Amino acid sequence: MNKPAPDTSDIIIFDRTKVRMQRNRSAKNLKQHGFLVDWAMEQIIDRLGDVKKTLPTALQLGLRSDIALPESTGVENLYKLDLAEKLLTTDSSKQVQADEEFLPFANDSFDLIISPLNLHTTNDLPGTLIQIKNALKPDGLFIAAMLGGETLYELRKIMSDAEMKILEGLSPRVAPFADMQQMGALMQRANFKLPVVDSEKIIVTYDNVFKLMQDLRLMGENNALMERYKKTSTKKFMQEVGLQYQEQLGDENGAIPATFEVIFLIGWKDHESQQKPLRPGSAQNRLADALKTKEEKL
Repeated sequence: MNKPAPDTSDIIIFDRTKVRMQRNRSAKNLKQHGFLVDWAMEQIIDRLGDVKKTLPTALQLGLRSDIALPESTGVENLYKLDLAEKLLTTDSSKQVQADEEFLPFANDSFDLIISPLNLHTTNDLPGTLIQIKNALKPDGLFIAAMLGGETLYELRKIMSDAEMKILEGLSPRVAPFADMQQMGALMQRANFKLPVVDSEKIIVTYDNVFKLMQDLRLMGENNALMERYKKTSTKKFMQEVGLQYQEQLGDENGAIPATFEVIFLIGWKDHESQQKPLRPGSAQNRLADALKTKEEKL
């Protein structure tokens, strides 16, 4: 059974003030710890290489990667937006500090909008996708990468086990992200045409859980849930997490795996030139003729 699209319009999941603070803090560390965002940006560029269309005016949502769009993409004017002001690199009028949930752009402004790992911490994701679609020109293209539901499933399980053992209760410590089916439904709900949703999983090996959590913090991806456990985790709890992680999932050298699922979204704003499905009953040829079989009437 397909999962329904999540309606987050009235739900506050992420503390956006915390997200902004974390990403501001990550700005000086991304050269060493932004590998995941850089990889996502490279994948977006690779997908753009398959597009045979001129897209001169573009918007980039999220500036944690400094990988530039190559000239081959045909982008002549690139505007950039981020919630975290420290990620803006210049005082250029083409860079804007703003919330992705409230895009400050008129409808029909851009030929292309891209987003490398920036939308998974928005609260109103359906509304944000609709705003993105509206900001595109007719036949404009949207390509995004965002963290998916399988991200850090190992850490989520280990922390839950440790909390039940040490604290005798559970609290949200790893963000819940949408899965592919949900994102496909949201793309259709936002009325993107010819939508494509796929995902890739990256398994990164760390010496221990503390190295993993340091990486998350320095790339701006530590816990920003509104209902997060706000007290500092005790030494006993963290030691239990580290011990259980290595005992359950560590290799012969004690190294542990961490899975990151990245979901890619591609969709177009509607335009009369795009392919459209035929109306039921409008076929001109019989399937039986094409298959060279005899049609049996029931």
